[in-house]
Amino acid sequence: MTSILITDDEKDIRELIGDILKDEGFSVRLASNSDECMAEINADPPALMILDIWLKDSRMDGIDILKSVKRDNPDIPIVIISGHGNIEIAVAAIKQGAYDFIEKPFNIDQLMVVVTRAMETSRLRRENADLRRRDVSSTDMLGSSAAFKALKSHLEKVTKSNGRVMLTGPAGSGKEMAARFIHQHSGRANAAFVTVSSATIEPDRMEEVLFGRETSERGVEKGLLEQAHGGVVYFDEVADMPLGTQSKILRVLTEQQFTRVGGNDKVRVDLRVISSTTRDLRREIGAGRFRQELFDRLNVVPISVPSLEERREDIPELTRSFIEMFHRSQGLTLRDLTPEAEAMLQTMQWPGNVRQLRNVIERVLILGDGTGPIDTRELPGHEPGPETGGRMVLGGAMATLPLREAREVFEREYLITQINRFGGNISRTAGFVGMERSALHRKLKSLGVVGGHKGGLGEDDD
Repeated sequence: MTSILITDDEKDIRELIGDILKDEGFSVRLASNSDECMAEINADPPALMILDIWLKDSRMDGIDILKSVKRDNPDIPIVIISGHGNIEIAVAAIKQGAYDFIEKPFNIDQLMVVVTRAMETSRLRRENADLRRRDVSSTDMLGSSAAFKALKSHLEKVTKSNGRVMLTGPAGSGKEMAARFIHQHSGRANAAFVTVSSATIEPDRMEEVLFGRETSERGVEKGLLEQAHGGVVYFDEVADMPLGTQSKILRVLTEQQFTRVGGNDKVRVDLRVISSTTRDLRREIGAGRFRQELFDRLNVVPISVPSLEERREDIPELTRSFIEMFHRSQGLTLRDLTPEAEAMLQTMQWPGNVRQLRNVIERVLILGDGTGPIDTRELPGHEPGPETGGRMVLGGAMATLPLREAREVFEREYLITQINRFGGNISRTAGFVGMERSALHRKLKSLGVVGGHKGGLGEDDD
């Protein structure tokens, strides 16, 4: 995408412009009519187009080509040229998205000024797109737990196709990050990733937001589906989509085209669709709130995103990545974790999953006044009330048990917590609690713990 495409029905004009630009070091391609022009664009979108308004023996004139290119490749600057130029044509071209307008016969110096500026605009747009992708990839998915490795393996497999993916999992578990991973590692990585937040769009505006609209006052306003053309559209919490919109989305998935609100023309789109939900869509279907046909279309490849509880081993790595991210983005102090704080984070409850962990770390870094490692006193839920004096307060049921039974309850819950923390790895659990592996096995068996924790017990899968 570094060449300039020149389209003009007059051979002398297009070759003259081409020779001038070649002498200035630009790579050029030539087209004599609309069919040749569109074929060149489809083969390899140029960095800049120089386009004649009037094209003899063509199915489309310059304005038609301009509209088509701005719909499908909005980042390409287009300079319009015409020997019949007037202010009305110039205004019409600019309204449709042209970068500039030059009248024939043109001044070479004027042409070079416009071309140089337009190429600079094209370069900046590409750089901005690269920066946006780099910013997303800087928060790439991290983890080494078995649950995370299984998830990443599934995601890597689906990047090689255009199949529709349905991501399921609890809120805050990272479903959008998984969707972005698919986009970044697919053949559509250089195109748009557009998120449709179904829960935040007013139901009566859903179709306008998705399909866009056409009015005499404001002309064409592109919707999210049109903005995602060539890339990925991500339906976040698809269960919140109104039933009426569901039927129209189903038609888009079938026909790959739609009509803007208030318009008559069909708009064709090339999209890869990724959806996500925290709900049981089969139950939603049974309740009449979700269409079976749409579910069948979206659920081609179902992938479950694990909760943070299922991947507690990853908490230290995730925490350190958040600390580094907040240091880079907000200038917050770059700190490490004490072993005690690391252990506490791995044993805390995380109903908000990865999103909650991120928020907790941001709050600790903002409120913290030290530069040393984060310790347990800075984590939520640690601070003892004045009436406890820092002691552990027993629950009512625990306080009524004899010492031996209370000790067994404590040991059982403590060991289950540590096993979950280390993803079921008995060797690592034994090393942390200070027991021989065989002794830990016997203790777990005596407490009735074997197989009784999240994910089952592992052996030596260090």
